[in-house]
Amino acid sequence: MRTFYSVMWYLALPLVLLRLWWRGMKEPGYRQHWRERLGFYRERAPGWHTIWVHAVSVGETRAAEPLIDALVEAYPDSRILLTHMTPTGRATGKALFAKHGERLIQAYLPYDTVAMVNRFIRQFTPRICILMETEVWPNLIAACGERIPVALVNARLSERSLRRGQRFGKLMTEAGRGIALVGAQTEADAARLRSFGAPKVEVTGSIKFDVLVPAAALATGAWLRTHIGARPVLLCASTRDGEEALILDAFKAMAWPHGAPLLMIVPRHPQRFDDVAALVKERGFSLRRRSGIAQHGVDAQVLLGDSMGEMFAYYAACDLAFVGGSLLPLGGQNLIEPCALGKPVLVGPHTFNFALATDDAIAAGGAIRVPDATALLSEAARLLSDTDARAVMGAQAAAYAQRHRGATARTVGLLRRLIY
Repeated sequence: MRTFYSVMWYLALPLVLLRLWWRGMKEPGYRQHWRERLGFYRERAPGWHTIWVHAVSVGETRAAEPLIDALVEAYPDSRILLTHMTPTGRATGKALFAKHGERLIQAYLPYDTVAMVNRFIRQFTPRICILMETEVWPNLIAACGERIPVALVNARLSERSLRRGQRFGKLMTEAGRGIALVGAQTEADAARLRSFGAPKVEVTGSIKFDVLVPAAALATGAWLRTHIGARPVLLCASTRDGEEALILDAFKAMAWPHGAPLLMIVPRHPQRFDDVAALVKERGFSLRRRSGIAQHGVDAQVLLGDSMGEMFAYYAACDLAFVGGSLLPLGGQNLIEPCALGKPVLVGPHTFNFALATDDAIAAGGAIRVPDATALLSEAARLLSDTDARAVMGAQAAAYAQRHRGATARTVGLLRRLIY
């Protein structure tokens, strides 16, 4: 089965590279460091004990921050090799971990072919491979074999992903057996991961609860709020394709009893910034972009968050946050960050990627689920007109986030069994 998988990778490689080049038209970062994706690197790590952490994109990279900080402190003679699959993930890692200087290097993980993965391993000779959340690559795990222990941490697996993985049968079961240990976010995740044959699965919780809010993000949030003024702010964060149109239409149809708030939209993917700006203008709303605030202020109905690495600042500047990816069947996004900042949270009906965290936040009183965009705006109107209700809900959100801290320490304790 793995031979067939490898052959399919080689057959698909021309199309994969063509798609990489095409995506580079909107995101130039996809055309940078492209040789690394084929397993060719300039960087080496002679004399270093290398701890390899793979965080595919922005979400995983930000989630890895507490873990990487803890590993840097716990293993002073080691260097962290942080790999990604997306340029936004790499840019996020560069910004987050500049504080570690030469103790951390970055690269793209090569495509999952035997030759490319083996070149990568020969180049960096890592002592351990730590995969974040859901990244399981059969050839990578097989290449690590008995030489390099593989750990899957902050691991999550939805029912939908489980069904998708089961289509590959023995391929994924073989990969699961090759993972030395798994630190799962929840008992449900652990049960689903055991079904793939992972021999050692423990529940450690979500590391995302341990992410500290940077002081610089709070300062940027205060700066944004100064430019926004006294208007209440409804933030729609990490929105996905199709959701912005629903939100804008519902926002336009809404009769605001105390005047419309500022609608702040931050799309999940930066290549969609211009598309979302066009949607706003098509519906007749006045628009200001985050990139233009310093020159023009926020004299508009809609503010587009067209920047990277500032999500904490956007949450800090808002009164109420909707977490996107949940109005349409896309699985939702992480709601821990707004909860940690004490912001009341709204989510849509589709949160299967973060099911337990979302359900727990709702049960704690820090979040409310809405069935559609119209209900989202109605609930927002109610909360934005009730300062006391928002304060109570925000305090419950913060308390929920605080109760779940500690996963980083548990994960590092688990990894000590493999790092030597």
